[in-house]
Amino acid sequence: MLEIPPLLILLIGIIFVIGLIIFLRLNAFFALITASIIVSLLAPGEFSEKISRVAMAFGSTAGKIGIVIALAAVIGRCLIESGAADRIVQWFVRLFGKKNCSVSLMSSGFLLSIPVFFDTVFYLLIPLARSMHRRTKINYVLLVLAMGAGASITHSLVPPTPGPLIMADTLGIDLGFMIAIGLLVAIPTAILIMFYIRHYSRRMDIPMRPIEGSEDESEPLPDDRLPGLLISLLPIILPLLMISAHTIASTLAKGAEITSNIKQIEEITAVLGNANLAMLLSSIIALIVFYRQRRPKMKEFGKSVETSLMSGGIIILITSAGGAFGAMLKEAQVGPAIQAMFGNGADQQLGGIGLLFMAFLIASLLKFAQGSTTVSMITTSAMIATMLPSQEIIGFHPVYIAAAIGFGAQCGAWMNDSGFWIYAKMSGFTGMEAIKTWTVTLAVMAIIGFLITLLFATFLPLV
Repeated sequence: MLEIPPLLILLIGIIFVIGLIIFLRLNAFFALITASIIVSLLAPGEFSEKISRVAMAFGSTAGKIGIVIALAAVIGRCLIESGAADRIVQWFVRLFGKKNCSVSLMSSGFLLSIPVFFDTVFYLLIPLARSMHRRTKINYVLLVLAMGAGASITHSLVPPTPGPLIMADTLGIDLGFMIAIGLLVAIPTAILIMFYIRHYSRRMDIPMRPIEGSEDESEPLPDDRLPGLLISLLPIILPLLMISAHTIASTLAKGAEITSNIKQIEEITAVLGNANLAMLLSSIIALIVFYRQRRPKMKEFGKSVETSLMSGGIIILITSAGGAFGAMLKEAQVGPAIQAMFGNGADQQLGGIGLLFMAFLIASLLKFAQGSTTVSMITTSAMIATMLPSQEIIGFHPVYIAAAIGFGAQCGAWMNDSGFWIYAKMSGFTGMEAIKTWTVTLAVMAIIGFLITLLFATFLPLV
């Protein structure tokens, strides 16, 4: 059978996704599944499995994020309807001032995404951005981009999230050092991208719309009927604490004796810190707060939950289809093809700045090709590790190479990335609006972060 070059398969997949969504105006789910099947048919592998592996990849993505998204949709609706999101927004406004609401959202995303996956942080904070816009009339795009950008930076730079954690291990970087330098380059990047977002969002006249599959939100409750601040924060804080507890326990348990106390604690937190359980408990609390504040009839109460799950279902379908598309591009060996573009000189020791540029570029191409930030970081770091000379030769600590990879893995977020669709659909944006806002912002942020990394590597080499 004729073997089609992987990069040609990638091009065909891109054309189908963009063409079906932009020109034929088809739903993103249909476009992504169609492109996934076409890519799978063109990719190597047993012919009898070419359709079933699309379904398997779809199911794998849905299995990872399906329950969390569904429960997040319920939590988000309850936070809005119960007035909890409004109460939190009022607190933020008093704390930071009305003009700096976007800074408060970026700071929240930045900090929370260190121990918790980006997707989970986005699910939990998007109701606050929506409520903040409704209360303050601040540009909705500004609020959403600030929140998402803050969470995205630390997700790819600061352990213990998986990508930075594995990069540190692959490149032989001390974990504490990775955390410190990750934060060192992340903080100025966040500050600069905040200025960019404030300027860029003025050009984006995108209104806040009801989330696809949901109904319009109810009128806000009067201030005297809003829930207390602590109970309002609990549905957000509880899953973060539970998930973070497991992250900390698993980090401390590495290398410990199997009978040690920390190992036993890790086993307990593995259950309690599971995102599905954490989100379930959080959704129960959110439902209780919603019922207590609104006192709806049971029929109306059930309908609100059902409407939330319907909106979550659409997001699950599109996100899982994006995951399937990315998986089929992996089956087409797009990643190795991009590696091969740089592989001819792998046996030659690159030095200094050239290695930083190569790490950033490879990570960007892999991100664009297959969609996953974590896979891009893991693959690029493994590849760079094979050609990494000593610190004396490259002239700076390899932690800066990890930072360059982390920023590169954020560049190229588009329709084959499940996170792209989570951002788009949870925010109420179309695919093209998400490209104009999210894809562009992350690309600018990646370039800014890389230049800052380059600056630190030059003037603070740590060797």
